Amino acid sequence: MMTHNKGRKKEIVHIRNVLRKVLHRPTGPSAGDLTRIWDLWDQAVGPVIAASTHPAAFRGKLLLVHAASSTWLHQLQFMKEDILRKVNNPLGEGAVEDIKFKIGPLGP
Repeated sequence: MMTHNKGRKKEIVHIRNVLRKVLHRPTGPSAGDLTRIWDLWDQAVGPVIAASTHPAAFRGKLLLVHAASSTWLHQLQFMKEDILRKVNNPLGEGAVEDIKFKIGPLGP
């Protein structure tokens, strides 16, 4: 999280909100749609996978997803194509072209 100074009062702003504002700028036709991933992730992948993963960032059309453990990393590799399909269904075909999984912090 980061803080913004407003006079002497500091307001805590979650990084998700900052990213949404940045990605909603008119930089391309799909930039706004890609921010929806944080809202649709749990429904797209289901509660079991969602409990151990979290979308972390985009690099072009590559989605970086944090996973809870190396065991999850291994399992997610087998499920990668299915997850891509489930994520692209509400976003539009080709919105996410690839997913990279790595161990990292979960949750907003």
